[in-house]
Amino acid sequence: MILNTLFQLTIASALAITLGACGGGSGTNAGTSTADVACDYKHNAFNNHSLVNLNSVAAWSCSSSTRTLTANGVPDHDVGPFDIQDDLNVAISAQSVRFSTSMAPVLTSSAKELGGPGRDLGMILNGVKIDPGTGGNCNDSGTNCTLLGQAGQWRMEALGQSSFKFGADGNNGHVQPGGAYHYHGIPEGFIQNLGKGQPMTLVGWAADGFPIYARYGYTQAANAASAIKVVQSSYRKKTVPDANRPNYPMGTFLQDYEYVSGLGDLDECNGRTGVTPEFPKGIYHYFATETFPYLPRCVKGSI
Repeated sequence: MILNTLFQLTIASALAITLGACGGGSGTNAGTSTADVACDYKHNAFNNHSLVNLNSVAAWSCSSSTRTLTANGVPDHDVGPFDIQDDLNVAISAQSVRFSTSMAPVLTSSAKELGGPGRDLGMILNGVKIDPGTGGNCNDSGTNCTLLGQAGQWRMEALGQSSFKFGADGNNGHVQPGGAYHYHGIPEGFIQNLGKGQPMTLVGWAADGFPIYARYGYTQAANAASAIKVVQSSYRKKTVPDANRPNYPMGTFLQDYEYVSGLGDLDECNGRTGVTPEFPKGIYHYFATETFPYLPRCVKGSI
């Protein structure tokens, strides 16, 4: 799994973090109801952008226990240009998207890594998935690197580096070989379509049922009257490269980053407990951030 190496240096800290240190506890968040929040979000419109030319369809619904998305994964905003190398695909195609999660997510004390087929970390409201990691990798010497395949243990990042071109556009998205458009970072075009400016903006749901917000949060997590700020992750680039690391600029690989508890506003999964416009009594929630990890790469709720 792509986060294994990253977690080797962070999991000890992660397990030492109590939920209270993250701003809440399993007692206060167990079974937190998300009923009546974005349960009727629907979108069905033709996207006439030259790189799309497809209908964009997303429909969310809620039962007493389950939040469900049915969509085709086509973005509802302009895309591209895709600056790519090798034979990466830029042709977006409609997908069969069905995603479900709990209406009453339960916070736990452990971080769980997801990703890969059938293990989506979460979905943006427009029906496009979040997928922050990549399949690109290098061997120790850096003489064998591939964007599609298996050359070695050093996992390339899509954002924050310029050595390899994954084609991320202004929305921090690009296209997988099967035609699925997806986000590696803040879904800028979708947020612009919402037209909310700079308040806390709900943009999607994680696989554990907790909400995902983009960029902005309250300065004081528990105080909705506090100022809005750009929320900071608690990851940083390592000052000393790992042993046997290929000779590329720091930030090229997943293993170049480390989590430091308390460095920023968020925990190891890019989340925290606090109040939000939709949850004035407080809830654990994730953030899409401007810096690594850009999107949550693990979840803290029960799966």
